[in-house]
Amino acid sequence: MPARYQITGSTSAAISASVETGVRAGALAAGSPLPAVRALAAELSVSPATVARAYQELRQRGLVVTAGRHGTRVRPRPPVASRRSALHPPPAPGTRDLSQGQPDPRLLPPLGPHLAALAAEIGPPVGYASTAVLPALAEAARDRLTADGVPAEEITVTGGTLDGIERLLAAHLRPGDAVAVEDPGWVNLLDLVAALGLRPIGVPLDDDGPTEAGVRDALTLGARALVVTSRAQNPTGAAVSAGRAGALRALLAGRPDLLLIEDDHAAELARVPLHPLAGATPAWAFVRSVSKPFGPDLRLAVLAGDEATVARVAGRARVGAGWVSTVLQRLVLALWRDPATAGLVRRAGQEYERRRSALLAALAARGLTGHGRSGINVWLPVPDETVAVTALRDAGWSVAPGALFRIGADPALRITISALDEADVGPLADAIARALRPAASGGFTA
Repeated sequence: MPARYQITGSTSAAISASVETGVRAGALAAGSPLPAVRALAAELSVSPATVARAYQELRQRGLVVTAGRHGTRVRPRPPVASRRSALHPPPAPGTRDLSQGQPDPRLLPPLGPHLAALAAEIGPPVGYASTAVLPALAEAARDRLTADGVPAEEITVTGGTLDGIERLLAAHLRPGDAVAVEDPGWVNLLDLVAALGLRPIGVPLDDDGPTEAGVRDALTLGARALVVTSRAQNPTGAAVSAGRAGALRALLAGRPDLLLIEDDHAAELARVPLHPLAGATPAWAFVRSVSKPFGPDLRLAVLAGDEATVARVAGRARVGAGWVSTVLQRLVLALWRDPATAGLVRRAGQEYERRRSALLAALAARGLTGHGRSGINVWLPVPDETVAVTALRDAGWSVAPGALFRIGADPALRITISALDEADVGPLADAIARALRPAASGGFTA
């Protein structure tokens, strides 16, 4: 067994810096337990209060998490790069990878022809003073959002969905404020909330989106912001239904103290109607990415919202990154305008729906209830994640443990269907059934 990493320091700042060094060097791996406060205080000859302050600072920065009697541990994905670990660990050697949550590269539209055409069309280089949201892109984005029922008078662009959400939260909230997030929810968002020093409040959801009772409870607990995935929710595939949208709009109506953020990352890939909440609160934002339909390397999202909220996001961009590349904006506009590309995206959405439906049906035929109304993932409740993940790995399949996505929700697996071919569905369902016998769970709310 390797020797325990030796935390050093005589002040809270030095102790927290020592822990961060251990994480960065890989000596404190994700999930590693830290010593109890009193034990470390005695070891370092400092007061327990000094160690407690160090641990508090690490929690506020999202490096560690405290889990009651389980003590303090390094977060599964702490916001500091490690020399020995990747952000997305590779699947086990020799297994089929269904764990990463990424679109199928075979179904992404080709960018080469559009880049070649763009190279011939671009005029003189732009200067710093002329950079902004391209008017043509803003107009096209307004048309697309308005067609889906999203008010889009005010528009800006960000470097992807998470960049937009980070700017929104940073502009409206302060460390220690509470944010209502879906539970289970998008792991990147949970990591971001921790890194910003915000306090997550888990909101249970079902196939129709966040539950009305869960949102009401979060508001009662003092949530200053609410993040809702419109459809293709990661990891469950939930999509906000018309009835759920109506109930939530009524619940949120006129809440001046709440920032409402909607994430429509699947956009054109989603095969279910959009039922937006946009405008239900005075402060709101609707974020739509192009990465899932057109390619993960296209880091651009359109953000619509009330005038003050959009102005805050655009203002923070100006004093930080500055702007989203106008070359990238022109490329996205070309993709939007191309009927052939639209056809490819439409067929990709149909193919994801076919694969997802096939796996859900195969699981149901074996007595297992999975979830996935939309998107590229299936959420499968299980009695024990570790047992299930290990058994599937041994059978040649890598899936993601639900613990990465959960706050208080029940155990489950996330299975990404984008890499599944038709011939894979039966063998995968058989392997899952063997891994989960004799028990199986049915719901996915906490």
